[in-house]
Amino acid sequence: MAVKIRLKRMGAKKAPFYRIVVADSRSPRDGKVIDQVGTYNPCANPAEIKVDADLTIEWFKKGAIPTDTVKNILSKAGVMEKYHNMRQGK
Repeated sequence: MAVKIRLKRMGAKKAPFYRIVVADSRSPRDGKVIDQVGTYNPCANPAEIKVDADLTIEWFKKGAIPTDTVKNILSKAGVMEKYHNMRQGK
């Protein structure tokens, strides 16, 4: 089972709000999820990002792969740098 960390769209029409979730890569975008690790609100100014860094890193250790968009969001939140430093032993 290939596990991905990706966005699940929520909110009203023309007012998107996203949950950052861990899901099987074969499931639909808004389908069944394994775990929720954060949220992303692009409508706020500036964009609002809330991520549980420790939970996200645990999923990285288990082999979950983030999508390109989620990788960019996690980089802005500082999670990717924290994970990189942890892997380097710093």
